[in-house]
Amino acid sequence: QVQLVESGGGSVQAGGSLRLSCAASGGIARTYYMAWFRQGPGKEREGVAFISTRFGNIDYADSVKGRFTVSLDNAKNTLALQMNSLKPEDTAMYYCAARSSLFLGRRWDLPSTYNDWGQGTQVTVSS
Repeated sequence: QVQLVESGGGSVQAGGSLRLSCAASGGIARTYYMAWFRQGPGKEREGVAFISTRFGNIDYADSVKGRFTVSLDNAKNTLALQMNSLKPEDTAMYYCAARSSLFLGRRWDLPSTYNDWGQGTQVTVSS
């Protein structure tokens, strides 16, 4: 199990950028997969970006492909999400998630796939 703490959220205008960070105490090396999710007002939590910490696979939701980039800093035990060309529809609480075992047959973009969650960081994009 890892403890996850997100930071970097804030308010920006459409077209702007933000960089989110997720610090993983207990170490990223203990995980197999990490992901970013978001939940907007009145919406379900949705997967945004995924990275396999053991195998290097990366995937994104179609809505953010080409705009968001997920990355790992193993030395700092940190997961990052670089968000460019932000849109008002990106407004949401963003959460970091981790799983510390293989998930054969599961989808990366389902919240139930992950065991550990951070408390979230708010991103607000104004038009």
